[in-house]
Amino acid sequence: MENKKQNENSTKREKERGGIKRRDILKGFATLPVLGVFAHEAVRKVSYDKRQKRDILKELGLNKDAPAVHSRTGSKGTGERIRVGIVGFGARGGGLAKAMGYVHPEWVQRELKAAQQNKLDKSLEDWLQQDDLNVELTGICDVFDARAEKGLETAKNDIRPGNAPPAKNVRRYRTYHEMLESNEIDAVIITTPDFHHAQMTIDAMNAGKHVYCEKCMTRTEDEVYRVQAAVRNANKHKNVVFQLGHQSTQNSSYIKAKEIVEKNILGKLTIVETATNRNTQWGAWIRHLDANGNPKPGNPETIDWDQWLGSRPKVPFSIERYYNWTLWWDYATGLSGQLFSHDYDGVNQVLNLGIPKSCVASGGNYYYHDNREIPDVFHATFEFPDRELTLFYSASLANSRSRPRVFMGNDGSMEVGATLKVQADSHSKRFAELIKEGTVDPSQPLFTFNPGSGDIDVVTTATEQYYATRGLIYTYRDGRRVDMSHLHIKDWLDCIRHGGTPACGIDKGVEVTIACHMATKSYREKRRVEWDPVAKRIV
Repeated sequence: MENKKQNENSTKREKERGGIKRRDILKGFATLPVLGVFAHEAVRKVSYDKRQKRDILKELGLNKDAPAVHSRTGSKGTGERIRVGIVGFGARGGGLAKAMGYVHPEWVQRELKAAQQNKLDKSLEDWLQQDDLNVELTGICDVFDARAEKGLETAKNDIRPGNAPPAKNVRRYRTYHEMLESNEIDAVIITTPDFHHAQMTIDAMNAGKHVYCEKCMTRTEDEVYRVQAAVRNANKHKNVVFQLGHQSTQNSSYIKAKEIVEKNILGKLTIVETATNRNTQWGAWIRHLDANGNPKPGNPETIDWDQWLGSRPKVPFSIERYYNWTLWWDYATGLSGQLFSHDYDGVNQVLNLGIPKSCVASGGNYYYHDNREIPDVFHATFEFPDRELTLFYSASLANSRSRPRVFMGNDGSMEVGATLKVQADSHSKRFAELIKEGTVDPSQPLFTFNPGSGDIDVVTTATEQYYATRGLIYTYRDGRRVDMSHLHIKDWLDCIRHGGTPACGIDKGVEVTIACHMATKSYREKRRVEWDPVAKRIV
């Protein structure tokens, strides 16, 4: 009788959403024709044939395949079901819910339509084939009523990867304190504006809740040490797990880059260059207006403004500040915390640099002459004298020219993003004979690595395109495209269930956050700053 009742309820839900079922959607993908002939990497200018390439890779101790990545628990989320609450259900909150296996019904309909119109659009198919992480979204907390309601609707949607059930007992919490007091919450994901991150993390740690916190980890330097102390104390006494939301460590290109550096293929590394270029309204954090220039929804009746401000200076309600909070120092850390943090984390994962010795930053408001405080052009130079290495970062919000992330050594250079490319230096001693005999052409790639080689795919929006080229959205595992945030959350959940050190735990989190604060401090105080390893302070 119970099974019959469950089947009747399932049929009722199917009718309510037009009879769409997960297996029907996947079956439909199999019938979509692919028009034309697409050969990934069809045109490649190389000066040597496949045999020579194979011989070179063998000599370097490399192979062209994806690096081995071993999951802690296998493909599924094993162990007890973990009940998760999300604090802040804006764009990133919804994105991490998606990474856990929860999306809003409207997203399913929109992506289904996109797949029908564009046969190469695999976003919905990839998500439906995502692993079931064995989590239940049981709590939503947001100061904006509309976002909180969207979170509840997302949790209740019964189209999920692996035919996982929808959340059964999801509820809205008016404050994050109520969520932390609940026995229905085991772990929290914090995706609020940056100025809330530190106190929310500290309170969650003290409450014995596991924490996944988005970057930037803190707004100020002092908050870094408070968060660090709270996490270490909670780990010691309550065995809770902290993960910072830097998912680039899950990128197969970065894993391969680390292997290349460890094999000394580039020679002695002395310079790393990273950059961010964006030239859109969205990229410059003008987000309170829609595509037609009309204000987005929200008013004092639907947004708890006092709670949103928290400890920040009390100012009258402003829809611009609500959506564009990144533009003011009261709420954010500028381009360093918002953009450079991704670059530094990626480089740090490859080279294990730790905290820079010094930083000099510059820039200004050269394009946007609105009421923003953060610069739209920003540069920072970091020195690592113990490693005999310099890291340059440069950013512009008024130009979209692509500038790759490059590691430069005396024998070669390596570009790393969604893909990877290594080129021999024309004056390399290591490759001198191979260059002389024509086996290696310094003007062409010595070695390329594409985790998704042979896969047909599209990126449909400007937002996706930007993050995709930076290697921050998807990577490939076993020939399948996977959301890196999904892998990063899985890593966090695996550590909760089975122990171990998360990919971007508190130690890595402190390193990248201090580097960001060094750049911000240098820019704002117009001086060179240093890290004092004894006092453990920026001076």
